[in-house]
Amino acid sequence: MKLKKTMQAFALLTAVTLFMTSCGSDEASVGTGDCDSVDSVTLQLQWFAQAQFAGYYAAEDGGIYDNYCLDVTIMEGGVDIVPQQQLASGAADFAISWVPKVLVSLEEGMNLVNVGQVFQRSGTLQVSWADSGINGPADLAGKTVGNWGWGNEFELLAGAHRAGLDPATDFNLVGQGFDMLGLLEGEMDAVQAMIYNEYAQVLEAVNPDTGELYTADDMTVINWNDVGTAMLQDAIWADGDRLASDDAYADITTRFVAASLEGWAHCRDNAAECVEHVLNNGSALGASHQTWQMNEINALIWPSEGGVGMIDADLWAQTIDVATAEGILAAAPGDGAYTNEYAEAANGILDDKGISTTGSDWTRATVTLNEGGE
Repeated sequence: MKLKKTMQAFALLTAVTLFMTSCGSDEASVGTGDCDSVDSVTLQLQWFAQAQFAGYYAAEDGGIYDNYCLDVTIMEGGVDIVPQQQLASGAADFAISWVPKVLVSLEEGMNLVNVGQVFQRSGTLQVSWADSGINGPADLAGKTVGNWGWGNEFELLAGAHRAGLDPATDFNLVGQGFDMLGLLEGEMDAVQAMIYNEYAQVLEAVNPDTGELYTADDMTVINWNDVGTAMLQDAIWADGDRLASDDAYADITTRFVAASLEGWAHCRDNAAECVEHVLNNGSALGASHQTWQMNEINALIWPSEGGVGMIDADLWAQTIDVATAEGILAAAPGDGAYTNEYAEAANGILDDKGISTTGSDWTRATVTLNEGGE
């Protein structure tokens, strides 16, 4: 154990030293654009342009990546794009993906490392109408329950099992689209939603009984953070083989993580500007929807009590426990599946720049949604 800690400390020192060397030997020049050369890298997102990825767009459009001597190409995701496969194949240098999805890929043989746990909380909900009688997982019994599949169902299945239900027999589990039509059209009793996206789609819809938009009082939600089956979601992933064998890539990783986390700190403090960055990058979602999403995304990141991007060991363990108990994983991954080395170095850099790494003063704003999210 002592040897392992010594090696980790050496690796961290090496990464920081390489970083400072690439951006000038003067520590004050770190992250200021004082570069001898610029490295080109690609980032694979797991979905289309939206405020879920605002920190990366802010870092690109706002010149933050430039200040860290990086030329970053951001590639949108989609239904048929698996970020970790893009990373493992060499089509991307970094990827954004949920932890349990990548852990499945690790078990299949990929060597990827979580180098920055951006989201500190899960954003997944199961949403029902207030008069449905569904207030917790046990109430799903006998109901028609929607989910997206593709690895998005893990928290739901774990929550159902914890409540003593068998998803195969105790309720009707059906596939749903990435929208809320199953609920709005009465086809499903409970539907899956991200608090920053699909949940808002109901609040943007008109209640035909009142002629006004639906409100939160019209719905009940199951929040997997409260149930205890929440799993870690959006994280920055790097190529494990390259980290171990390529000092230049390790250096780039330190800079990329630091710049990306600075982008997220910028969106914490400048939410409206970051909404504009997302809209300017071609988001198909409207301005009020993206404003809602930016607010809720910030709530998943801030406060980061241990420092932005740092992986909480207890939440990592909970994610693994849920994954193994539900048969998602055959066994817990090895110690190399994540590291706090790069996020720790990034926090030190941001601290030196006077940027809060915990966001302890951040508070959720009040957002007014318009019909259709416009």
